[in-house]
Amino acid sequence: MTDQVLVEKSKGVLTLTLNRPEKKNALTGEMYQALADAIDGAAQDREVRCILIQANGDMFTAGNDLAEFAGVNEGQTHELYARPFLIALGRAKTPIVAAVHARAVGVGVTLLLHCDLVFVAEDAQLSTPFLNLALVPEAASSELMPARIGHVRAFALFVLGEPIDGRTAAAWGLANAAVPAGEVQARARTAAEAVAKRPAAAVAVSKALMRDPRGYIDRIDQEAAQFAFQLKSAEAREAFAAFAEHRAPDFSKVS
Repeated sequence: MTDQVLVEKSKGVLTLTLNRPEKKNALTGEMYQALADAIDGAAQDREVRCILIQANGDMFTAGNDLAEFAGVNEGQTHELYARPFLIALGRAKTPIVAAVHARAVGVGVTLLLHCDLVFVAEDAQLSTPFLNLALVPEAASSELMPARIGHVRAFALFVLGEPIDGRTAAAWGLANAAVPAGEVQARARTAAEAVAKRPAAAVAVSKALMRDPRGYIDRIDQEAAQFAFQLKSAEAREAFAAFAEHRAPDFSKVS
């Protein structure tokens, strides 16, 4: 278990804390695996009745570590490390609560679609700028996001990369509530402990009836194939070069 994901169990709640603040909690392969193992393991632990995902530092998460993406584009590696975590989210049987402060980028937003309760800071900024890097949505978000907030809003989030604040996230149904930044984790923990006090079997069945794990995993795999293809594309090469050179990408000459 990596120290970049802190794991604590108390009062029926398994708390997973992203703990890579010096890198804005950008997610690495090791972090993805730790999160996946914890979520999968919770289903077998009778003491765990709810999972709480939160983060240390001044940002929820910057999303996937871009060094991994760049490595795939340059042919240094062929592995995308997020899949175990995404699959764990898709098939999760234990209720999941999220506490989001400051900024959440990419998978930091799409993972919320698999959470059962979400609390965000009023001034939080949520963005899914996949297409800025010539990539495509993941975590079954190409299905779940339009279903949650409607096609036109989802298209703007994905294609234009337009960020939304916490109040908007709550108004659109991406979060249960937007609260002052200093209260987010406490509010989420109170909710998680409340879930943990409910009858566990009835909660699990209720969650299962509301979700389609097999369909989500199928969509995750469909997205992953397209994601991997785009990640090796000339468009992505231009996007990563532009990012490294601190300039706007120019996709007009990319074929």
